[in-house]
Amino acid sequence: MHIDKLLEGGIPSESVSLIYGEAETGKTALAIQCAVNCAKQGYKTLFVDCDGIFSAKRLSQIASDSFEAIADLIILMRPSSFKEQSIVIDRLGGYLSKNFGLMVVDTITSLYRARVSEFPGKAFELNRELNRQLAYLAQTAKIQKVAVLMVSQVRTAFTEQTVSIEPVATRVLKFWADTIINLKLTENPQLVRAVLEKSRSGGQPTTVTLRIEESGINEYVVG
Repeated sequence: MHIDKLLEGGIPSESVSLIYGEAETGKTALAIQCAVNCAKQGYKTLFVDCDGIFSAKRLSQIASDSFEAIADLIILMRPSSFKEQSIVIDRLGGYLSKNFGLMVVDTITSLYRARVSEFPGKAFELNRELNRQLAYLAQTAKIQKVAVLMVSQVRTAFTEQTVSIEPVATRVLKFWADTIINLKLTENPQLVRAVLEKSRSGGQPTTVTLRIEESGINEYVVG
C-alpha cells in the first residue's frame, strides 16, 4: 500500500496533519515530496524551514525533470527564533495569497524546544504560545482552504512499565492535528514503517512499509 492510499488520497486539505519520528526516518523528504506533488498540480507551497535543512539539491532529486517549474512554486521562509516563527505564522493571511495549496512547517517544535532549553522557567508561557500558533494554523487551513503539514521532533517518554517515542509537546500537537503519521526506524536503514495513528475518517491505526530513496519516499514492494 502506498502512503497516498493510506491517507485516502494524500495530505487532506483544510486541516492540520502531523508527521513525527526519529532522525533519519525521512520526515523532511516526505514533506518536500508533498510540496512537489502540490506543485505538480499547479499549486504553491509555503515551506517554513525552522531547522535550516531544506536543500535545493534534495528538491531537485525528488522533483527530477520538473525541478525548474516546481521550484518557482515553493516559497521558502527560514525563521531563526521562536519569536520569528510566531511572526511568520501571524502573517500567514498575507503570505498565502491566491493559488496556495499547502503550508509546511519543518520542524514545528525545534525553535520552541531551543527557547525552552534557554529559558526553562518560561516553559508554561512558551507552551501556551505554541498552542496559540497551532490554533492559528488550524484556523488558517480552513479559511485559506489549504493543507497544513507539521513535522515534529520526538522525545523519549518513560513510565513505570514502558518507554515510548512521542513528538515534542505531545499533547498540544496531537490535539490540533487531524491526521497523525508516525515514521519508525527498522533494522534496514533504507526502510521505515509509517503508522497512520489518526485520520479524519477514524478507524484503527494502519501501518505501511516505505523505502527512502534518492527520488523520495516510495512504496516498498517485497521481491
